[in-house]
Amino acid sequence: MRHLARLVFIVLTVFRHGLDELALSNLRQPWVRTLVRVITVGRRLERPRGERLRLAMEGLGPIFVKFGQVLSTRRDLIPTDIADELARLQDKVPPFAPEVSRALIEKAFGRRIEEVFAHFEDTPVASASIAQVHFATLQDGREVAVKVLRPGMLAVIDDDLALMRTLARWVERLSADGKRLRPREVVAEFDGYLHDELDLVREAANAAQLRRNMASLGLVLVPEMHWEYCTSSVIVMERMHGVPISRIDELRAAGVDIPRLARDGVTIFFTQVFRDGFFHADMHPGNIQVSLAPESFGRYIALDFGIVGTLTEVDKDYLAQNFIAFFRRDYKRVAELHVESGWVPPETRIEALEGAIRAVCEPQFDRPLKDISLGQVLLRLFQTSRRFNVEIQPQLVLLQKTLLNIEGLGRQLDPELDLWVTAKPFLERWMNDQVGWSGLVEHLSKEAPRYVQILPELPRLLHQALKRQAAPATDPRLVEALLQERRRRDRGWRRLGPWVGFVAGGAVVYAAMSWLQRGG
Repeated sequence: MRHLARLVFIVLTVFRHGLDELALSNLRQPWVRTLVRVITVGRRLERPRGERLRLAMEGLGPIFVKFGQVLSTRRDLIPTDIADELARLQDKVPPFAPEVSRALIEKAFGRRIEEVFAHFEDTPVASASIAQVHFATLQDGREVAVKVLRPGMLAVIDDDLALMRTLARWVERLSADGKRLRPREVVAEFDGYLHDELDLVREAANAAQLRRNMASLGLVLVPEMHWEYCTSSVIVMERMHGVPISRIDELRAAGVDIPRLARDGVTIFFTQVFRDGFFHADMHPGNIQVSLAPESFGRYIALDFGIVGTLTEVDKDYLAQNFIAFFRRDYKRVAELHVESGWVPPETRIEALEGAIRAVCEPQFDRPLKDISLGQVLLRLFQTSRRFNVEIQPQLVLLQKTLLNIEGLGRQLDPELDLWVTAKPFLERWMNDQVGWSGLVEHLSKEAPRYVQILPELPRLLHQALKRQAAPATDPRLVEALLQERRRRDRGWRRLGPWVGFVAGGAVVYAAMSWLQRGG
């Protein structure tokens, strides 16, 4: 009944804001136009359509707000007036009352707010779907940002996710594509991400990890967490001073190199994905700023780390090979990778899949970003994949979402940016590091401690295996004598074994390096 009540609420919200008319207005069938006229009799919609859509999403809760945030970056797919209104969802969600924030902070810390902060700003600087942020000053004078979780979020999210799970089961039963799309697994992934975002300690840990990962890159700043003031509902972090990346005119007037900023964004994203396998997965403009301070001028400032994505070594290798094959227009290799990874049935004809992928991707090359719509490419690929029973991989859903955000940011910063040219050298370097000689030497050095332990044990393990194969049960006294002899040999190997393993491992590395220096 709770699911039914929530569904009724969604339908009423859609009707109240006139979203039914908005959704059906582009359909030209006579019966649809008649239906639109019937359901709109006596209803007056005075607000603009973009504002009505934004208000509906705000009223429906955080899941719909998240969807609106992603949609706001896709100005190539939606009208400008709608995109401008949805952009307000990024950090302009109505805040909750200051006294509520103060009460939540005092409850989390177990003391009065004046004991923690020398100054606390009641007016939030940002208010989003999950939490809101206040500026403050600690007793020692450090400027900080205080993030407070919205009260009552867990119950709302659980209700919506329960409804989504029910709808996913129906999709699997009723849709021909239901099993291939794996909607229940996708909802389960989304469930995990949202619940992770409700634990602010996890967000603080994500920020600390990204801060360490990005320190050597020199392109992005991540706030430092003050761990003594971090709880599951309130976290305190270093205050960052920057200009929102959406204010392009202000950044340009300050002297920021906008095309370089766009290229740096691509580098940051691909570094997080392919080098670290740990990436910021909520990169809408409300979470990205640019520093104008002299010591960090033109560098990105990343905020809001509630949603991060992780990739295994297998995922990274598969994605990198796919990207490189795309950049080289090697569509046969793309098709082979789909078969090797199990994304398509093994009996799929490589030539047929190769031709279908070529038809989708070939028109997109040699064109600037302003002329390429990743949304349209994904749509075409989806339509093509249906013919070949391609299974959607839930672990890559966050990556797909982040790619859409990156495209939207790149389109706003530099419409002339060539995404392919910018990303190709990075991926080729990464692949060389993984499968080239430098990668081999690095892997050998990492595995050397294991070789030192395994090599001394090989003769003993071989002897035991041969003895088990050749010798049936025999006299107990003979067995005992053999065991004593083996113990004596084992003691000798333990003394000598590490030196043998070290020499053998060193010989392998030395031979590889010598071969490399001779030019292979």
